[in-house]
Amino acid sequence: MDDENLARLAEQALDRHGDYNSLFYEGVWHSSTSLADRASCLATGLAGLGLSPGDRLLVLMANCPEVQITYTAAWRAGAVITPLIFLVSEDELRHALVNSGAVGVVTTAEFLPKVHAAVAGAPEVKFVVCVDAPADAGPGVHDFAAVASAAPGSIVTRSGSDLAALLYTGGTTGRSKGVPLTHANLNWCGETLEKQSATVELNSHLIPLPLAHAYGLLVLCVGLHRADPSQMFLMRWFNPAGWVELAAEHRIEASALVPSMIAMLLTQPLESYDLSALTAVSSGAAPLPAEVRRQFQERVPSATIYEGYGCTESATIISANSPDHARPGSVGLPVSGCEVTIQSESGAALGPGEDGEICVRSPGVMSGYWNTPDTSQVLDGRWLHTGDIGHLDEDGYLYVVDRKKDLILRGGFNVFPRDIEDVLVTHPAVAQAGVVGRPDDRLGEEIVAFVALMPGSSVTEPELVAYAKERLSAAKYPRDVRIVPAVPLTSVGKLDRKKLRGWVTAAG
Repeated sequence: MDDENLARLAEQALDRHGDYNSLFYEGVWHSSTSLADRASCLATGLAGLGLSPGDRLLVLMANCPEVQITYTAAWRAGAVITPLIFLVSEDELRHALVNSGAVGVVTTAEFLPKVHAAVAGAPEVKFVVCVDAPADAGPGVHDFAAVASAAPGSIVTRSGSDLAALLYTGGTTGRSKGVPLTHANLNWCGETLEKQSATVELNSHLIPLPLAHAYGLLVLCVGLHRADPSQMFLMRWFNPAGWVELAAEHRIEASALVPSMIAMLLTQPLESYDLSALTAVSSGAAPLPAEVRRQFQERVPSATIYEGYGCTESATIISANSPDHARPGSVGLPVSGCEVTIQSESGAALGPGEDGEICVRSPGVMSGYWNTPDTSQVLDGRWLHTGDIGHLDEDGYLYVVDRKKDLILRGGFNVFPRDIEDVLVTHPAVAQAGVVGRPDDRLGEEIVAFVALMPGSSVTEPELVAYAKERLSAAKYPRDVRIVPAVPLTSVGKLDRKKLRGWVTAAG
């Protein structure tokens, strides 16, 4: 009954690997035993504050050891973690608190003012725990170290069907929705991905992903299943210069990134650093432009990029390339236990090479959005409609084309923004590109491309229009190209099309 409990799995991993330096953060090593002991004591302390099995505990922190400690402590207490990216607004934080019914918050001093303001509108919150709480933290705020000074306790029994995490989606089309994931969901994903990558022994992993995001959480779940101990080098948040320095100094062998991070690394003097130990880079959360992949692997020849695909609603994993089965340009084969079908607008199954909506069935798929009675548009039985457009090839490899809602209808032609972005980034002066549609009286929609340039590079907007015209059909090439200082990204490093559309609207 308790064999899928993530807290139990963490305890078993400690027994299997023993005491060793497992986490490096901002110049300090943390041992596996010290992390486990702090989590055990924190679980007791949180229970003393009123955290009961099944309760939601909201976690609002930048990456730090206390994030992992808090997750494990919550699971030991039988509670459900509700992580949020620290960049959320006060209103978004309040929405998550109220919608989840969270009884407590764990945060750090820098975010305490935002937490205080949001908690004022969330009456179910009983306590706030703050890492390095200031003397004037206010009523109801408890210092993290003090709460974690309680006696260690035992693990609360939870079954695989019990909730382990309630993750909130980005809310790019409205209010963010809660995605409930069980211990079984997350256990299956971690175990499946570890088995798929087990043919290559990698012992040092550089993690710049926010642990509050589903992709970052997956990294932790994979660690619960490793046969051999591995070391995690955790960045507070991603910055390309810091990533390169850490990778070179500590002879990093693997790193999990999103495509925008890989693109930003290309602006760094990669050849000036010894990155020869880097063997594997996993890329997920968004499609990776072929040119970005080509440039990175050319400049860091020791590393192979393995693209994968998933979404929060599938507990982050659907398909992945692996050392044994890799097809560059695709997001790999569906992982073991996962079924993928491509459906037309009418729901008919499509054949190889035909673009349609990617639909998924697996042990990782959620049961439905939190506090949302009707999820029929997303879940058809146990089939998850991802909202992504893609196709399968003859060998079953999956290719993601674009988001269904991002499709541009120009003069009766379907135009996928990614097709244009992938061409624009092949220009030597272009670092990143983002494409959206804008209303047009004659064509229905016109294409607008925003581009950010490589440091020290120069190109004009008309030159970029001409470059795209040479490489794209008349229906696809953008007549409106705008050079901007930076292409906006979401808190997890995805292209922020919502903000791009706002720029278009603001410009009239």
